[in-house]
Amino acid sequence: MESVSILGCGTMGHTIALCAAWANMDVKMKGMDQADIERGLSGIKKKLDTLIDNSIIKEADRTEIQRRISTMTSLEDAVDGATFVIEAAPEDLKLKQDLYQQLDRLCGPSVILASNTSGLKPTDIAAQLAHPERVVVTHFWNPAHLVPLVEVVRGKKTSDETVARSMKLIKQMNKKPIEVKKEVPGFVGNRLQFALFREAQALLEEGVATKEDIDAAVTFGIGRRLPVTGPILSADMTGLDVAKAITDYLFPVLSNAAQSAILQQLVGEQKLGDKTGEGFYNWNDAFSKAINEKREKVLIQFLKSDIK
Repeated sequence: MESVSILGCGTMGHTIALCAAWANMDVKMKGMDQADIERGLSGIKKKLDTLIDNSIIKEADRTEIQRRISTMTSLEDAVDGATFVIEAAPEDLKLKQDLYQQLDRLCGPSVILASNTSGLKPTDIAAQLAHPERVVVTHFWNPAHLVPLVEVVRGKKTSDETVARSMKLIKQMNKKPIEVKKEVPGFVGNRLQFALFREAQALLEEGVATKEDIDAAVTFGIGRRLPVTGPILSADMTGLDVAKAITDYLFPVLSNAAQSAILQQLVGEQKLGDKTGEGFYNWNDAFSKAINEKREKVLIQFLKSDIK
């Protein structure tokens, strides 16, 4: 089994550490400072509370999971003895490149360096390294402890061994890895997600339906089927003759907009959604709490089904 180190204990870092520890792995988690570490540990505790409350794990498991996570602020200490390093630093290419140059010096050539980036290319991250063949993306989806998907993305120089070890580790963490064979912006998941988002914005801007009804078309329609059949399998079930007939008249009129006027305006006004209290929707405390808890509840129901 790999010896895993997580660089970062923010939104993604601490949940990835939790995934590893939950899968019976000893894991190191590096924070910027002690306050950063405490926030990460607090996040882990809250998530364990929720897992216990929903009978996913038992109270007796908590101590063992927490015991498997060791913390430090020193990069040297974090990677000492590691065979697999997962970086969960902010989405800044220069920052990541600087970090990976340090890792390239500190870690032997057999140590895999994996980034949790949601969009940066592994080739760009590894551009200045002596051993770019051991750099890969392992893109966990938020919240990592509840969403099974992890995208394993190879760069132009990523070795087959690096991909194979990454896929094996992700499976050992009880996740569902997919291999992204070519590094394209957004990988696979975000390209699909944002294609839907672009069309939703276009429908809203054209006044076709309200934001509530556009969202409802997904949550009460295609969203009910997507957990079982993805878009390609769904087309097979529909019948490819029917799918072709629809695409013949629908594809030419779908949005291909490079930008959304509404989105540009909202961001310009610093109306950023849940984080600022207003976006497309008004996010008062009660609404935010209700939506976040509802999403977590549904994800836990799926997780229970996966465990069975």
